[in-house]
Amino acid sequence: MADHIRTPATLITGANGEMGHGLIERLAEQGNQRIIAMDVRPIDESLRERCSAALVGDILDTRLLERLASEYEIHTIYHLAALLSTRAEFTPESAHRVNVEGTLSLLKLAIEQSRWHGTPVKFLFPSSIAVYGLPSVDAKRKAGKVKEGEWNTPVTMYGCNKLYCEHLGRYYTRHYRQLAADAEKSGVDFRSIRFPGLISAATVPSGGTSDYAPEMLHAAAQGKGYACFVREDVRIPFMAMPDAITAMLALHEAPPAALSQVVYNITAFSPSAGAIREIVHREFAGADIRFSPDDKRQAIVDTWPEDVDDTAARRDWGFSPAYDQARAFEEYLMPEIKRRYRSS
Repeated sequence: MADHIRTPATLITGANGEMGHGLIERLAEQGNQRIIAMDVRPIDESLRERCSAALVGDILDTRLLERLASEYEIHTIYHLAALLSTRAEFTPESAHRVNVEGTLSLLKLAIEQSRWHGTPVKFLFPSSIAVYGLPSVDAKRKAGKVKEGEWNTPVTMYGCNKLYCEHLGRYYTRHYRQLAADAEKSGVDFRSIRFPGLISAATVPSGGTSDYAPEMLHAAAQGKGYACFVREDVRIPFMAMPDAITAMLALHEAPPAALSQVVYNITAFSPSAGAIREIVHREFAGADIRFSPDDKRQAIVDTWPEDVDDTAARRDWGFSPAYDQARAFEEYLMPEIKRRYRSS
């Protein structure tokens, strides 16, 4: 298509997911950009009306990416699409294609877009605590707050994928084609957050190994029994979804000179699975939540840290979660989840 009809836009892949819902709502409220939502499933009607375009397709579909390149002038990519940790273990090769090859295709799209409009394309990438791999429960308990450069030995395909994509993003941002005679800056401004377990009131969890926390909440609100697949004493970091969205937007807005690294830890609270059950029981008397650890999934969670060090995010771009543990459950999760199931 002719250049004059190319439209400045923000592209969001995996738009139907938990984070996609919140991100689209926030960006739509700002009202200063065209939102292009993309997912392998039809975009939810509630989201479509907030977007300039809602595309159904695979991030590995080169024709679809060519269409995006021809119709829009993309200045920001929020690459949320991924095959999550539990599902990835059943189909590791498919996970690699989606999580790695899909990311690489979008990084190439970002380079092409930057060449078109002459400014760097911001590439926001949600990573995960799955990139960590502590060797034992004892080591996990002794490690305390784990920093970004520590224990980067993941045991899952998802964790391997996320860690490698972080490296790809760093390469495309800082070292792209560094030996080429016609070396150029790639035009990619890659920024990544290693998210803890995310708990959302708006959407049902869908395949993450940290989803035992939101699964407890959603099951109790529906009056359903739930067998938690980890031990009662298990502890990993968590965050309420609104804080995750705020963090992505804050990292997007941070001036490049303020960023000392391309990948950042963030966290909000680290309750045990047993503590989460107690909170749920206070709100839903008689909720049938029991612990029935799945040895294999438990072994994966045991490699993730009990807490992470997010000093760099707080220092570089002012990260500060609005929801601590009490506020997350009392003011966000419980009221919203109760409302969700009362109206359904």
